[in-house]
Amino acid sequence: MSEEKTNRLIAEKSLYLLQHAHNPVDWYPWGDEAFKAAEELDRPIFLSIGYSTCHWCHVMERESFMDETVAELMNEAFINVKVDREERPDIDGVYMTVSQMMTGGGGWPLTIIMTPDRRPFFAGTYIPKASRFGAVGMLELVPVIKGYWRDQRDRLEEIADNVVHGLNVETISRAETLDEQVLETAYNIQSTRFDAEHGGFGDAPKFPTPHNLLFLLRYWKRTGDGDALTMVEKTLRHMRLGGIYDQVGYGFHRYSTDRGWLVPHFEKMLYDQALHILAYSEAYQATGNPLYMDVALEVAAYVLRDLASGEGGFYSAEDADSEGEEGKFYVWDVDELKADLTQDELKLVTDTYGISEEGNYHDEATRRLTGKNILHMYAGEPSPESREALERVNSKLFELRERQVRPLLDDKVLVDWNGLMIAALAFASRALGAKELLTEAARAAEFILGCMWDGEKLLHRYREGEAAIDGFLDDYAFLVWGLTELYLTSYEPKYLEKALELAAASLKRFWDDEGGFYFKGEDETLPTRRKEFYDRARPSGNSVMLLNLLRLSRLTGRVELEEKAGKLVDAFSANVKGSPHAYTMFLCGLDFALGPSHEVVLAGELPEDVSDLYEAIWKRYLPNTVVLIRTEETVKLASYAEEMRPLERLGTAYVCSNFVCDMPTSNRDKMLSLLK
Repeated sequence: MSEEKTNRLIAEKSLYLLQHAHNPVDWYPWGDEAFKAAEELDRPIFLSIGYSTCHWCHVMERESFMDETVAELMNEAFINVKVDREERPDIDGVYMTVSQMMTGGGGWPLTIIMTPDRRPFFAGTYIPKASRFGAVGMLELVPVIKGYWRDQRDRLEEIADNVVHGLNVETISRAETLDEQVLETAYNIQSTRFDAEHGGFGDAPKFPTPHNLLFLLRYWKRTGDGDALTMVEKTLRHMRLGGIYDQVGYGFHRYSTDRGWLVPHFEKMLYDQALHILAYSEAYQATGNPLYMDVALEVAAYVLRDLASGEGGFYSAEDADSEGEEGKFYVWDVDELKADLTQDELKLVTDTYGISEEGNYHDEATRRLTGKNILHMYAGEPSPESREALERVNSKLFELRERQVRPLLDDKVLVDWNGLMIAALAFASRALGAKELLTEAARAAEFILGCMWDGEKLLHRYREGEAAIDGFLDDYAFLVWGLTELYLTSYEPKYLEKALELAAASLKRFWDDEGGFYFKGEDETLPTRRKEFYDRARPSGNSVMLLNLLRLSRLTGRVELEEKAGKLVDAFSANVKGSPHAYTMFLCGLDFALGPSHEVVLAGELPEDVSDLYEAIWKRYLPNTVVLIRTEETVKLASYAEEMRPLERLGTAYVCSNFVCDMPTSNRDKMLSLLK
């Protein structure tokens, strides 16, 4: 197909949509033009949802959407609509729910066939070109659907009505009491799912899900249960040593296809890096193990090197594929290493990273060994004596790898994912003493607030100079998280003020008076308006907003924010009580609410007066502690701090818990004893 021949996607900004702009399929972007065409031509809509770094999305495109025969069938039968799930998580969320309702599962590419008014009657994921192994192919499916639409329309309409009814059925549950027993139940379930050999939870494919570890760290802090900490440490160590970690260039791949963290799905996502930085940084605070600090700093180094935009924000992802082959950029064979390394270097790499002639990477289709190696450290961490030599060899391997064709970079900037990274970098900056990370977090925040916030609403996506798409709950929730962490690290009042402003905007735009937040504002183009509360690969916006509301309330004394948090807990309490392990980020907020938690006001004539007290707090693992630095600006935001003045000219700490404040102290050890 010539490059000059294009479809309507050529005018879009999404890299994923642009990847399909030269398909012979007559794609439309989601919008009124497509809906009107479907009504006028009386055709169902074929909706295909994916994202730019999705391996099986690439496969389906090459196999079907670039095929002239398949495209001709689709163009005759349907109005074909492409959606980037990362640009439009609202659309993806609704129709992924449809897929789970209709098929019991989901994934990407997501395939939905629906009426012109967007009521779905068919759901699937990857569909091959031709039927095989019992799975229907596009060549067979499209004519069948076309025939049903022509001859058995009533049957499809009935299915569509039932699906929409199922989407909109609201189950009203009375509020349940959520107490420490819920935390214990979640811990017990996680214990039964824990892989004692390899770390992590469940079997293959194995997802890191770092917020599970954030919950377990808090449970260990609350109860002193050493097994909870063991689960965290075993998981963090095995992931770092495994193939899911890029041993040469740093950063984590998406997930492991096997139980032992060896063979990853090779894409790298910004949000994964952020959550890993948070988990490893908290683990360092809790244990003092330098391995965790090293990993957090390495992941941050990868992000700043490869995902940082020149304008200040962070790009979304790097693909799993290069040169049409998954993982090609990341795997090695012995011959190429022999050609470029000395014998001593080759021995060090072989011994450290488990490299062999036959390789450890299997072809996905044949399951045969390919002679390629995924680097891992399952033989054990390098000795202190060999680390300096290994660093030199790693630098050489990195340079060799950079000569290859790199995986595709998805260069869009998303507010929600950037909010997570701002939170991670700011937190890691104070937890690890890495001041340079605070600079990068602040730079990203200034970019987002300058280019993607108009004073009333956030815009979700920025690419090539254009900010567009009204923001979703996750954009507000994750950015409020990031701004709160920025304040707690920099004690710049403007970040606390902006966090409060965005929290107020999210309440105005998404809050339901029955409790909880909708994912997006009012929208008549979708068949339902949903609330997202499960903590999946990323925490849900509702879970993050629970913690946001509690922390902002305690920082400022604004009781109305805590009242909203209480209503949010009540709204989801029945769901959480039924399956608490599915809400581990939510449980982090609940852990804060149940206490003990602490609010600390540090007062001094100058910022330097409180620096010693401030640093003493953040060197410890105190997840349910917030710190306000008393200044003229913060007193305006938190009027309760007006009377909390420094004793003489010394830095002074006021430690409060359960709405009661202890006597002020300028003694560091006394302050820390109050925090315990």
